[in-house]
Amino acid sequence: MAKAIRFFELNTGAKIPSVGLGTWQSDPGVVADAVTTAIKVGYRHIDCAQAYNNEKEVGTALQKLFSEGVVKREDLWITSKLWCTDHAPEDVPKALDKTLENLQLEYLDLYLIHWPVSMRKGSVGFKPENLTQPDIPSTWKAMEAQYYFGKARAIGVSNFSSKKLGDLQDIAEVPPAVNQVECHPYWQQGKLREFCKSRGVHLSGYSPLGSPGTGSIKSDILKNSVITTIAEKLGKTPAQVVLHWGLQMGHSVLPKSTNESRIKENFDVFDWSIPDDLLCKFSEIPQTKLVKSTGFVHETLGAYKTVEELWDGEV
Repeated sequence: MAKAIRFFELNTGAKIPSVGLGTWQSDPGVVADAVTTAIKVGYRHIDCAQAYNNEKEVGTALQKLFSEGVVKREDLWITSKLWCTDHAPEDVPKALDKTLENLQLEYLDLYLIHWPVSMRKGSVGFKPENLTQPDIPSTWKAMEAQYYFGKARAIGVSNFSSKKLGDLQDIAEVPPAVNQVECHPYWQQGKLREFCKSRGVHLSGYSPLGSPGTGSIKSDILKNSVITTIAEKLGKTPAQVVLHWGLQMGHSVLPKSTNESRIKENFDVFDWSIPDDLLCKFSEIPQTKLVKSTGFVHETLGAYKTVEELWDGEV
């Protein structure tokens, strides 16, 4: 029987559960049920963010599960993220306190800078005039303070290219533990994955199913012939194969769903593996980045004139 990949060890020594429930694009009305279902199924990792506008509902669900004795706080891994409007060093602790208040928690297991992009304090939406010049070293220093205070037991980044991650590591007192990025068979992040591995940074993959549901970002990843053929051979669903590919490649995966049967299906990815002769077929899949983030680029405003600049050519 294949060895189950249930955790990955971070550079802090902490063990991050390999499969987490993503909550992006989960409406406040349904996210509480999704979190409850996931934890009862066995998930121990919930991925949140202030920008998802549903942390209060997640917090309510967590408190109910704690009070009912379903799970203890120390058994869970809760991640959240600092939004672009809160990059000023004095705003970082306030933003984290607000997230903790909404989630009804005393600490986060992981706190990430959501994007290497800063926006005007209090601004809403992705208007070019909201973009400002980021000062990642100053923001990171404020993140480090929250780590030292114990409010965030690990800190990291999200949507950072190899270059931006390397630049941060050069000045960091506390090295980033995680870089959470888009990662799935259509965007396998080979270069970034190798860079993270060489620098001791864990890569965590969002949209691991290629965002097959609603919203502006969609792909037909689960209908890809390479994946459906492997799924058929292994007696698994395409979603399970895609998620297990991520685990075998060495990164945690954060599938988002609010559907009970799919939440269960997405967690049935242990105690089996994809054999090497099938794993190598993933290299045949053409690569297409789904999350371009054009709202963060502008010819004259903000830090990045083009999508290529934002991702330092990793597009």
